[in-house]
Amino acid sequence: MRTWPSPHVPSIPGRGGEVKVLDSATGTLVTAAEGPSATLYVCGITPYDATHLGHAATYIAFDLLHRAWLDAGLEVHYASNVTDVDDPLLERAAATGVDWEQLAADQTALFAEDMTTLGVLAPHTYLGAVETIPTIATTVASLLDAGLAYRVPLEEGAGGDRPDLGDVYADIQADPHFGSVAGLDHDETVALFAERGGDPDRPGKRDPLDPALWRRERPGEPSWPGGVLGDGRPGWHIECTVIAEQALGTSFDVQGGGRDLVFPHHEMSTAHARALGGAGARVHMHTGMVGLGGEKMSKSLGNLVLVSELRRQGVDPMAVRLAVLAHHYREDWTWHDDVLAEAQARLARWRDAVSGNGGPDPDSTVAAIRAALAADLDAPAALRAMDTWADASSSVGGDVEGAPGVVARALDALLGIRL
Repeated sequence: MRTWPSPHVPSIPGRGGEVKVLDSATGTLVTAAEGPSATLYVCGITPYDATHLGHAATYIAFDLLHRAWLDAGLEVHYASNVTDVDDPLLERAAATGVDWEQLAADQTALFAEDMTTLGVLAPHTYLGAVETIPTIATTVASLLDAGLAYRVPLEEGAGGDRPDLGDVYADIQADPHFGSVAGLDHDETVALFAERGGDPDRPGKRDPLDPALWRRERPGEPSWPGGVLGDGRPGWHIECTVIAEQALGTSFDVQGGGRDLVFPHHEMSTAHARALGGAGARVHMHTGMVGLGGEKMSKSLGNLVLVSELRRQGVDPMAVRLAVLAHHYREDWTWHDDVLAEAQARLARWRDAVSGNGGPDPDSTVAAIRAALAADLDAPAALRAMDTWADASSSVGGDVEGAPGVVARALDALLGIRL
């Protein structure tokens, strides 16, 4: 799968410091990557609808981490995926009368356009579920052979000409560390599992929380050859496990996504990584939820503010990015008109401040932005540092020639804001 073009990252004087972030699994601040390299896996979209502000907030947050690592001199490898076959996609395609492959292709392309305009650095490895199916099938077969997965009998009419080969599920009881990511007990996760795409009531499962690894073919659904598994398609969690391992190895620095992915997705994908002999992510990072009208912004609720629609209205994507950066990545917040208006005013004030040849000394401002990012990606503090410089430039001026250029390049390199 082709990714979007990465924006140029300008060079600025000096180096950033070691970046610490909150590990969701432990609740403690930890070093995001020890260096000299840094590896990051961010779970991608299921492309059945356009990019909304919740998506934008997540990918901008991990873009900050990517940029802070680069500024610290680390060699970064960033991987992501597109879940281009899954139940929500198939259901939306059926409901709208659109071919599911065309829907996935169109929405993936629109997502790439949105990320490009928002200045998000592209992943180095960007894989779709469909193109990864042969590797996933081989991986699931190995778990079955090892006794870490099992077959569940099919309902009548499923399985094509091999109905005897059931769906394949992972056995979570085989993993003594299951639950270490979300920190939730078994009973309280069963209801959450049902809310977030799981099937705790499926007959034949050993445990309600056992996740699907391979879904056999059903009438009217797409399927692919699975060898000993029988024709079918992969489960959601194993998809990310396989793509992350293929791109980054059996262990890597950070796995990220929205907080609603902590369970079941990151719990399950990490358990799959352990079952395959690896460790998965050393650090789990999760972003807060963006709301609209008192509810979490989500495709299922339909209460969306779409990046593409804001662009069609003529909103500067840098104002959208600034609106997101005004909130700490772990914060829950609500989108409303004032949020955008404040970001637009801030962008105009900054652009005016860097329009001259001279200004206040930029060094302390650049240092403050770097320090804010090193302290758990504190974007609001970074923005306040730039506000202070812009206010000083407007009120008292400054005689440091070239200062506006240094500050503008730092904002571009570190915060992804192009003035």
